[in-house]
Amino acid sequence: MAAYVLAHADDMPARLALSVLAPDGGSEDWNYDDLRRAVLGTAGALLARGFQAGDRVLLRLGNTVDFPICYLAALSVDIVPVPVSSQLTAAELAPILDEIAPVAILADSRLALPPTDGPVLTEEMLREMRGADPAVPVMGDPDRLGYIIYTSGTSGRPRAVMHAHRAVWARRMMHADWCGLGPDDRLLHAGAFNWTYTLGTGLMDPWTVGATALIPAEGTPITALPTLLARHGATIFAAAPGVFRKLLKDGGPLDLPALRHGLSAGEKLPPATARAWQQATGTPIYEALGMSECSTFISTGPERPAAPDSSGLPQRGRRVAVVDEAGQPLPRRTPGILAVDRDDPGMMLGYLGQPAETRDRFRGQWFLTGDTVLMEDCGSVRYLGRDDDMMNAGGYRVSPLEVEAAMSAHPAILEAAAFEAQVRADASVIALCYTCPPDVEAPEDDTLAAFAAERLARYKCPRIFRRIDTMPVNANGKINRRALREDRKASQ
Repeated sequence: MAAYVLAHADDMPARLALSVLAPDGGSEDWNYDDLRRAVLGTAGALLARGFQAGDRVLLRLGNTVDFPICYLAALSVDIVPVPVSSQLTAAELAPILDEIAPVAILADSRLALPPTDGPVLTEEMLREMRGADPAVPVMGDPDRLGYIIYTSGTSGRPRAVMHAHRAVWARRMMHADWCGLGPDDRLLHAGAFNWTYTLGTGLMDPWTVGATALIPAEGTPITALPTLLARHGATIFAAAPGVFRKLLKDGGPLDLPALRHGLSAGEKLPPATARAWQQATGTPIYEALGMSECSTFISTGPERPAAPDSSGLPQRGRRVAVVDEAGQPLPRRTPGILAVDRDDPGMMLGYLGQPAETRDRFRGQWFLTGDTVLMEDCGSVRYLGRDDDMMNAGGYRVSPLEVEAAMSAHPAILEAAAFEAQVRADASVIALCYTCPPDVEAPEDDTLAAFAAERLARYKCPRIFRRIDTMPVNANGKINRRALREDRKASQ
């Protein structure tokens, strides 16, 4: 995987591969040759320390270039990197260490660690390792284990997702059908280095095609992004929907002359946000739908127009279906579970140490994603929500996204989040939490109920309304509906 990602160091060694952008106008620049030297030097130093193929190393690194360098260094010599979020507490990290049993932790000294007997390589040590004698990349079976990432588990326990080296090859299908990415592009990703969305879309994809990756330096405020996009000639801008919303908050135009389009993933992109971005910048946002077990496989793109307000079309080379719980394909325009062919090159190898849960995610030839969708007659996929966010109202399954989109049209509502609220042991209703602009009074509940009744079927209408000061989000900027549910339970 590492050799594939850095292959352009052979034919364009002096080309700019990465620029870490400071808000004051400065930057830390890496050409392709420097990047590969740092990766292979770090790999050589790991081998010199006695690390062997198959060993696991935990990456507890911050939002710095150390993260992708160490990640690719481990991959290049068949050491298995296990990146984890820098936002995890030491207590949250302890069971991960027990499960992974890493031979070492590559750690930012600013981040807390639980007690450990293994060696810890700090960022100072890692930076010195870049100058070691370079390793020779190991080429082998593309189906062998490459890396492990953690994803949320439905039981509340994070799951370790094992991926093969071939996973990077599957990303080629995204380049044309989502990113519209070529060697002359300058792709700015708003996320941190140590987020898998940034790692894939913001770094690995540009480097694979010989483009330039632009990453805001640690601590850069969102408000500085328009200036960075314009100053550094970004042609593509990738972010989570929440970032696009915040950049549009003032309602004015954004002058981004080099920008061709934006990329959105991580959660459903609200159609209103896409329309507002088009109006403010004159450029579209292309959306992708995916998951940690298979990255993105549904998308819109410059060459792949899809039905309005859908998440897009299956990328060419993918085989997807909408199925029932038994894995049987459903007719078009019938809500069901989005499924991906188990032989997709981007499909995970399985969950580490959880063979039963791995088997449970497959039904015959299909991997069940847990996303509820319907497929339009034209093949476009309309996202309805995650299984754990879907609401049951009077026997009907209701997507929170549909309710939120309708209620967000109210002029006094800034953001809205819908969730299922238990009102009795045997009854639940739809509740809506919302935020308002600071100078706007909350509407009366009756007014909001009437507004909902005009736009939603009766069974989809919220019965409980609550204004909150701040919408809770998780580490990736997604609305945290679980927090809203738990907060309501705690207050009863």
